[in-house]
Amino acid sequence: MARAEVLLWACSVLLVTANIAESSGLNIGVNWGSQTSHNLAPSVVAQLLKDNGIAKVKLFDADDYTVRAFANTGIEVMLGIPNNELSRFSDSLDNAKKWVKENVTRQLDKKIIIKYIAVGNEPFLTAYKGEYTKTTFPAIQNIQKALNDAGLGDKIKATTPLNADVYDSGKDGPSGGNFRKDIRDTMVKMVRFFNSNNIPFLVNIYPFLSLYLNQDFPTDYAFFDGGGKTINDNGYTYNSVFEANFDTLVHSLKKAGVPNLKIIVGEIGWPTDGDKNANVKLAKRFYSGFLKRQAANKGTPLRPGRIETYLFSLLDEDQKSIEPGNFERHWGIFRYDGLPKFPLDFTGQGREVYPVAAKGVKYLPSQWCVVDKDSKEFNSWPQEIGYACSLSDCTRLGYGSSCNSLDQNENISYAFNMFFQMNDQDVQSCNFNGLAKIVKQNASRGNCLFPVMIESAGKRLEVVSAAAASIVAGLLMLFAILF
Repeated sequence: MARAEVLLWACSVLLVTANIAESSGLNIGVNWGSQTSHNLAPSVVAQLLKDNGIAKVKLFDADDYTVRAFANTGIEVMLGIPNNELSRFSDSLDNAKKWVKENVTRQLDKKIIIKYIAVGNEPFLTAYKGEYTKTTFPAIQNIQKALNDAGLGDKIKATTPLNADVYDSGKDGPSGGNFRKDIRDTMVKMVRFFNSNNIPFLVNIYPFLSLYLNQDFPTDYAFFDGGGKTINDNGYTYNSVFEANFDTLVHSLKKAGVPNLKIIVGEIGWPTDGDKNANVKLAKRFYSGFLKRQAANKGTPLRPGRIETYLFSLLDEDQKSIEPGNFERHWGIFRYDGLPKFPLDFTGQGREVYPVAAKGVKYLPSQWCVVDKDSKEFNSWPQEIGYACSLSDCTRLGYGSSCNSLDQNENISYAFNMFFQMNDQDVQSCNFNGLAKIVKQNASRGNCLFPVMIESAGKRLEVVSAAAASIVAGLLMLFAILF
């Protein structure tokens, strides 16, 4: 979409949705990650949240440049500590105190609202093979003690976002729920610490993954509008996998001796590309159903009432690892440039309205890098497209994705353009051994967007060779399509 078209479309959206923020009362939060080649300015994101009535944001670090943008906004910020820093805080209370002084106390002085510290991110994933099992809980304890010593412990709590794989349901449905055997002792100690310190349990629940990982999973059970599978468990009826998953955690907490521990859903969402079930239509269905439940204070059979929630995610991130799947880069409710992807009523009233678009976004020139059909080097395209995809983002080209229907030349052009855009439209990044050229005509095809990148607000994250390894699966898939 060219810059003029974007501005015209955004203006029309603003006219329709100008009053969303005034009517929103769900106290919704969102996750905002930074694994992207070009970042929106934090000030732009802060205004985007305000315009859409989004009251809270969950970050994955505590970057000062980012956090400062939320001063005097009224938006509650959850700071993050990456997994690779857990050992530093588990081993030293002094390190925890220094971190709290620099990243919490100093920010509170700037009128930034901080309520939670997310210590690590899904540190007990089975994929980590126990790497963070011994450091996570001690790190939480030290960060919380540092908060207490700073006189902040009553208002700010240290917790950790955990994937739903930390508990199993067994064969009996939710009532059979219990924490995984390999981490059960640690989990019991941790949740009892949470309970005694009034700290909530932060869980990430993804119905999409149930559908993605199991081709026989009943599709309707991943959503909230009924008509599908129903589970009856000890007199309770479950019509969605979210309800069943959440109450499995409730049963697990009960067996750990903390039946009333507060639960916050730290991540929940639906991707819009990169898989046959990752698309705008299903994302709209999922979010609409979930937000309607929130507005109705429905909760779950064991925990009725509204559940504090952070949607995942605010924006697409074109440098996330795709080891879990190509969809990983497409969780955003908004595109990379802050334009909404589909109608979504954050108030939960189900109105057919678009969220308010980001304001003040600057784009690079309206130009694209595409195949030069007159090139005499056409035999070299397999190597060139492999290079382009390994150092950019070709996840939209996969089976069931938005660009899956392109022909061979269009596939090559898409790969070339992504590399060109993610390298700030550097002329040398549209060479490819003489196979490519820069054009002014929009190269997008149907529903397949050939993006024009935005001007990055922060230092551009360099794409390193490690990124190539993370998308090997995507490349193999791509070559299968092209050949």
